[in-house]
Amino acid sequence: MNEPSQPIRLYRYALSGHAHRVQLFLSLLNLPYQMIDIDLRQGEQKQEAFLAKNPFGQVPVIEDGDTTVFDSNAILVYLATNYGKAWLPSDALGAATVQRWFTMAAGPIAFGAAAARVAAVFGAPIDGERAKSIAHNLFKVLNNEMAGKDFALGTQPSVADIAAYTYIAHAPEGGISLDAYPHIRKWITRVEALPGFVSMKKSAPKEHMAKNS
Repeated sequence: MNEPSQPIRLYRYALSGHAHRVQLFLSLLNLPYQMIDIDLRQGEQKQEAFLAKNPFGQVPVIEDGDTTVFDSNAILVYLATNYGKAWLPSDALGAATVQRWFTMAAGPIAFGAAAARVAAVFGAPIDGERAKSIAHNLFKVLNNEMAGKDFALGTQPSVADIAAYTYIAHAPEGGISLDAYPHIRKWITRVEALPGFVSMKKSAPKEHMAKNS
């Protein structure tokens, strides 16, 4: 496995599930990294210095030497390609499954569990009930898919699992119970048992408003 010439710099917000995806993967790959906290409350992500790293003004961003990458799923692909090829399948079905889970992470997870959490924790003006409905509709399907499977690809963990884990595991913070989804709960437990797993801080309702969380 390749090694970075120096610690990878991760620009993040501690309560961002998108940023946690990247931190988790860096830790699972046992790569040296340095976390740099961006104060979203003060709008640091919209300042010129940060916009030079990500013109969309969002976390996470990584700097690997002279290379800058933003967008959490794009970062997962970059890290897997450079430092953990076993996490990124090259066969047609495996690659398609990863892409499907990435789409799920950017779609019904983002508009479901993640949005419900933003509404509950940060008080964002989001329709929390609609977000919960989206989450439950997804979880019913995903729970059936995970019956008899350890991970998204079967027995081997991949970037698909990392992309989906955080906001699903933290769905209860948005008022979404996982009690009815035993196969999802078992999958969460398996991800959390991976060597190098690091958790994201749990949030209390109505902490402080932060965009891009």
